[in-house]
Amino acid sequence: MLPTINALVIMGVAGCGKSSVAEAICRQSGACIIEGDAFHPAENIRKMSAGIPLNDEDRAGWLDTLCDELRKAVAAGRQPVLTCSALKRSYRERLRSAVPGLGVVFLELTPTTAAQRVACRPGHFMPATLIESQFAALEPPLDEPLTLRLDATRPVENLAQATNDWWRLHGFE
Repeated sequence: MLPTINALVIMGVAGCGKSSVAEAICRQSGACIIEGDAFHPAENIRKMSAGIPLNDEDRAGWLDTLCDELRKAVAAGRQPVLTCSALKRSYRERLRSAVPGLGVVFLELTPTTAAQRVACRPGHFMPATLIESQFAALEPPLDEPLTLRLDATRPVENLAQATNDWWRLHGFE
């Protein structure tokens, strides 16, 4: 029997489609979205808007908040889908410690495609100039439990369907 997944984190670099895929997953499944970017403190948004990459210290409080949001959603009987870059293994482990049975969906993308997508994204605080720093920080979840790797260039609805199929195999109802 496969381990049960109680919640998902949709992860990857800027421009991989985390929000779009998470919204599609929730539309298809009835799960609830937690948009990680909505919880960044003002100072983090100011730094990123100015083209300054976040460091571990900048992300610490944000990750704590996301852990709290995941715990609250699961405790309320919801099945949350969190969007979060979760670039480093330590960040993912922090999220996993908050919610046992956290599934990780890694949306893989090349630096070129990520930069193109971010450059065309209107109204977001993350400039394309930060793509390089995102890839420098990225520790792909290649050998981690309950992880699904997907090619982020696939159509959004296809990615959502593949994720929901995988989640159902792990007990999503």
